[in-house]
Amino acid sequence: MPVKIRLQRRGRKGYAYYHIIIADSRAPRDGKFIERIGSYNPNTDPSTITLQFDRAMYWLQVGAQPTDTVRNILSSEGVLLKKHLLEGVKKGAFDEAEAEKRFEAWKASKESKLNKTIKQIEAKKVAVAKERLAAEVAVNKAKAAEIAKLEAEAKAAEDAERAKQEKAPAEEAAPAPVEEPKAETSAETKEEAPVETKAEEPAETKEEKAEEVKEEPKAEAAPEAKEEEPKAE
Repeated sequence: MPVKIRLQRRGRKGYAYYHIIIADSRAPRDGKFIERIGSYNPNTDPSTITLQFDRAMYWLQVGAQPTDTVRNILSSEGVLLKKHLLEGVKKGAFDEAEAEKRFEAWKASKESKLNKTIKQIEAKKVAVAKERLAAEVAVNKAKAAEIAKLEAEAKAAEDAERAKQEKAPAEEAAPAPVEEPKAETSAETKEEAPVETKAEEPAETKEEKAEEVKEEPKAEAAPEAKEEEPKAE
């Protein structure tokens, strides 16, 4: 029976993770499988891999064929290297102790690189977080400055309105300035008095003279009439 080591999809849309399974190559993708030997989660940084090392080695030794993705996973976990070293022991190239020594050296180097990568990732996350925090602080400062400006403008407008309202009643309550009529009346009388007397006196004298003129002829005409009456006889 041809056997494959492949991935089986799990999880939800947008967040998929995979089981590493041993299955018949003729079985459907989501069909039955023989054994599950690990999991692979590409959503983390770095990717999270759990693997049963001995079971993966067993299935490789009995002829199971990994898919390309699973081959990369097995290589990163050292399964393929260990298989290669064991084959070298079988061929007599070196003994099992040397194979184990080489494998441990590779494993230590891999862990060192992995730790370095993790530190770089953490440093990058910290830098990104600092940049984001600095950007948020800048935005908050800008908002605070804008709010302070608006509050200052509102307060200035309120103070101006209050001052205007306080000034209006004060102007209404203030007494009107008292005018000095004496000086004006004296000046008016000085100016008007001569005009009135000059205008009135000639009128009165003219009327008196006219009356005298009218009365005098009547008195004279009466004796003349009396004197003329005897002549008619």
